Amino acid sequence: MAPQNRRKSARGKWYLSAGAILVVLVLAISFGGKLGLSVPSWNEVFGAFGLGPESQPTATDGELLVHYIDVGQGDSILVQCDGKNMLIDAGTSQAAGKVVDYLQSKGVATLDYVIATHPHADHIGGMADVIEAFDIGTFLMPLLPDSQVPTTKTYERMLDALEAKGVKATPAKTGGKYHLGEAVLEILSPDKDSSFDDLNNWSVVAALDYGSTSFLFTGDAEEPVEEALLQKGFQLKADILKFGHHGSRTSSTEAFLEKVHPRMGIISCGEGNDYGHPHAKTLEKAEARGMKVYRTDLEGTVVIKSDGSDYSVKTEK
Repeated sequence: MAPQNRRKSARGKWYLSAGAILVVLVLAISFGGKLGLSVPSWNEVFGAFGLGPESQPTATDGELLVHYIDVGQGDSILVQCDGKNMLIDAGTSQAAGKVVDYLQSKGVATLDYVIATHPHADHIGGMADVIEAFDIGTFLMPLLPDSQVPTTKTYERMLDALEAKGVKATPAKTGGKYHLGEAVLEILSPDKDSSFDDLNNWSVVAALDYGSTSFLFTGDAEEPVEEALLQKGFQLKADILKFGHHGSRTSSTEAFLEKVHPRMGIISCGEGNDYGHPHAKTLEKAEARGMKVYRTDLEGTVVIKSDGSDYSVKTEK
């Protein structure tokens, strides 16, 4: 048999083998559960064939990956660079398993940094599970005034998980800088002079620079925070903006967008959510500025890869 024909024959056998395996897996998933057998999930099957969420990019040396994880109505962002990992928020308690599974699928064993932007359930609901599942380096959260400290079970569970793991929470202070290899994240808000009366506005706001590419993470920060950042003269320019408060009309003022001047925006929100996120006015502002907007309710998990000079985007859906 000619070498080319042998290659075709071998390739044909591989296709038949792969097809047979897939058929067996389909039958196992379809009927195995009914028989009480332990079977893989559809995501695991499709991921094995490079067809599902597991085929999302994974980090390699010399590049930055920012994963805006689809956690429904909430926030969770994984940042990876030069072998270092940072998690910003962990979604709701219902999304905890998805966040843990996603991080593990990206090879995360240690989270060098974790940021709980503010203690609302859609941002820290899954945090206790994350703390239990991974080794934690530095855990950052805002230093809240007594009037803003919540008494929710979600918040208490996160604190209990930190105590059980022997991890001390570090106050996120304006000007604090944290390195993930060549990437540098700087805390912009809140600061010691902050006096907001809404817990959303105590969100940790942070800027990330990697080479000539830049990102801005805003938690649920609203107009009062944006105005304070503008007044303090921060360098807010960023290529990619994570819209504040899930694209709510209470965030993303014209003045703030003008200063940030983003090329792209990310909105993390749940499909058909009851809050009307993202608001039509926010989308209109983005469209008027010629911004490309990605939404987790429409595109699923969004991953941005940067080599320090340019970036590319891959979506789950």
